[in-house]
Amino acid sequence: MSPITVVEGRRLTLTHLDKVLYPETGTTKGEVLHYCTTTADALLPHLHGRPVSFLRYPDGPDGQRFFTKNVPPGAPPWVASCEVPHSRSGPARQVVLQDLASLVWAANLVVELHAPQWTCDAPGLADRLVFDLDPGAPATVVECCAAARWLRDRLAADGLDAYAKTSGSKGLHLVVPVEPTPADHTTAYARTLAVEAGAALGELVTHKMDRALRPGRVFIDFSQNAAAKTTAVAYTLRARPLPTVSTPVTWDEVTDCTAPNQLTFLFGEIAARRERYGDLHAPLLDPSRARPVPRGARRRRSA
Repeated sequence: MSPITVVEGRRLTLTHLDKVLYPETGTTKGEVLHYCTTTADALLPHLHGRPVSFLRYPDGPDGQRFFTKNVPPGAPPWVASCEVPHSRSGPARQVVLQDLASLVWAANLVVELHAPQWTCDAPGLADRLVFDLDPGAPATVVECCAAARWLRDRLAADGLDAYAKTSGSKGLHLVVPVEPTPADHTTAYARTLAVEAGAALGELVTHKMDRALRPGRVFIDFSQNAAAKTTAVAYTLRARPLPTVSTPVTWDEVTDCTAPNQLTFLFGEIAARRERYGDLHAPLLDPSRARPVPRGARRRRSA
């Protein structure tokens, strides 16, 4: 029989806890659930009020993977959800992970957690701006760090603070707290900076999605600011060969990075990092840190 546990008064059936999800490390589903519960105090605030999309990988990263935005069949009635507009299919309901019981329920499905840059209270009105820095081989996260430093300084010139985290895959994410702004405006502004970075850094970066342009360069993906897009949240486990985590990092770590393994963090390393640094992305949760997105981004756009 599958074990039943009670989390904050909610009864949950947990399944296949001995199942190995990450063969390279022997990491089991039970260990994944333990990670989620012990990291919940940092993870949940970054999910609060945001509709969650799941990348499910129930048989591990080498098995079937599928992305879902709708509330999964069989979700307990106490798992919160909100209505989310979709331009093609009309409104739909998505999960909102507000508490530990809901997080454990989601973790039992074996999921990456992705969220948009806006909350359920204001669909399409972004309170965060994001840059996804994706290296094309042979470029690595080391080259991403150079692009990240340029973007940090450029954002600072506009009065904006950037906070870095690993993607948990190959690259980096920069996240910026902003005053509520329509997503098309944040996307246009992010594109402007990506184009400027290409002009300033030459062959190091590209803002274009054309894969033929990406080998050896860092692709600055500004499109994740679009209202319909989502980004892996801080502290989520990733469906990668190793149990890596999208991990907040310091700017000193970004500056000092000379090899990819310096910015690769497995789930077992997160507790010690949190004990040392706290939540490096906590400023994103403080409304007083938000600043206005500069106006006129659309007018500054170039080809």
